Amino acid sequence: MTRAIHIVGGGMAGSEAAWQAAQAGVPVVLHEMRPSVGTFAHQTGNLAEMVCSNSFRSDDDENNAVGLLHWEMRAAGGLIMTTADAHALPAGGALAVDRDPFSEEVTRKLRAHPLVTVKEGEVTALPGPDDGPVIIATGPLTSGALADAIAAETGQESLAFFDAIAPIVYFDSVDMGTAWMQSRYDKGETEEERTAYLNCPMTRDQYEAFIDALLVAEKTEFHDGETARYFDGCLPIEVMAERGRETLRHGPMKPVGLTNRHKPDEKAYAVVQLRRDNALGTLYNIVGFQTKMKYGAQATVFRMIPGLENARFARLGGIHRNTFINSPTLLDGEMRLRSKPHIRLAGQITGVEGYVESAAMGLLAGRMAAAEVLGHVLPPVPVDTAMGALVTHITGGADAKTFQPMNVNFGLFRPVEAKGGRRGRKVRYKLYTDRAKEAWRNWLETVTPPESAEREPVAP
Repeated sequence: MTRAIHIVGGGMAGSEAAWQAAQAGVPVVLHEMRPSVGTFAHQTGNLAEMVCSNSFRSDDDENNAVGLLHWEMRAAGGLIMTTADAHALPAGGALAVDRDPFSEEVTRKLRAHPLVTVKEGEVTALPGPDDGPVIIATGPLTSGALADAIAAETGQESLAFFDAIAPIVYFDSVDMGTAWMQSRYDKGETEEERTAYLNCPMTRDQYEAFIDALLVAEKTEFHDGETARYFDGCLPIEVMAERGRETLRHGPMKPVGLTNRHKPDEKAYAVVQLRRDNALGTLYNIVGFQTKMKYGAQATVFRMIPGLENARFARLGGIHRNTFINSPTLLDGEMRLRSKPHIRLAGQITGVEGYVESAAMGLLAGRMAAAEVLGHVLPPVPVDTAMGALVTHITGGADAKTFQPMNVNFGLFRPVEAKGGRRGRKVRYKLYTDRAKEAWRNWLETVTPPESAEREPVAP
């Protein structure tokens, strides 16, 4: 009789964990509090809803650590990557998806799986050992009651930072007499890819006026006792502007790799980019423009951007608390809570940052939990893979004293030898990805689950 795994949280990590465990032949109960209990950021009750951006970032599996992680998840039969590929949008070398059909299909596939039961309702306490194996994958918006239960168990206050959401604009409200379509450096294999982004140019005077408006705009206030500890990969634009007037121009508003179709002889001082947010091309999100400005201020400031003077917003930006644990001190090598080893944690609550990284940790947690239920010995995840680099980081590789959320990057990998300046860097990245792919293929060959048709699962 195979015991069910209970997974708390139906975001990227929980959905992927449920799929991996069920595909291994283990029954799963997936608990999701939405829609009965909502959050600030979510709009639906669907599983794996994308709330911040619609991008899974670079899809380059030879020179980029994120693209490598995509490759590893695809090779492992990952639900999130398979579904993302089915709803991909042109994004100039990145993997962007049509967010609503994506989450709808993830929800449909999990609800249709014979070994998955989706149970709606909030889980407010940590399940005990008698409840069986558990994966907590509640993400950055863990409910207050469950967060308190985790804090009480670990004996530490939860760490937290604030994550911000970028606004979305209706395409038909953009002035295409000013804006133009082009991916940076014309990147992409097709014309659609090479013209995947909307670009709005700024002169120096326009940029300076925009920065002035950002700095004085009315901002969202924090609650008592809260501290603004942002993740550097998702800083609100006002915070970037406060760090220096040129910061945005060297970040999301950098003008390089672009030629104004309307004025090819004039070099823009800064450029605001928008990325397609749905398959119809009716919605575009402003790239890198996470914000904590109040709604009225957002509309005023963003309409200062050339081409967006008459912009209509499908969604304005926002800010929310993002909670995570000090994983290096609390989790063992298999992502189990040291004080309660029947509980694993996965996703952003463990201190990985990003959709892909969260789903990847869900993939590993699902496979680890399933192997444990089935009595298998799962070999350690190779440290030279993107998966291995991430799980090693959160389970002991990071310094617990300075632990902060982390995207996957080659800095987490064991060094490889390559020479030759910038060219050498690209060669070195290829060495990283080649080594990782070989290690991941070999690992997958050793952990392919046996046929489960003869096992009789218990009712969840």
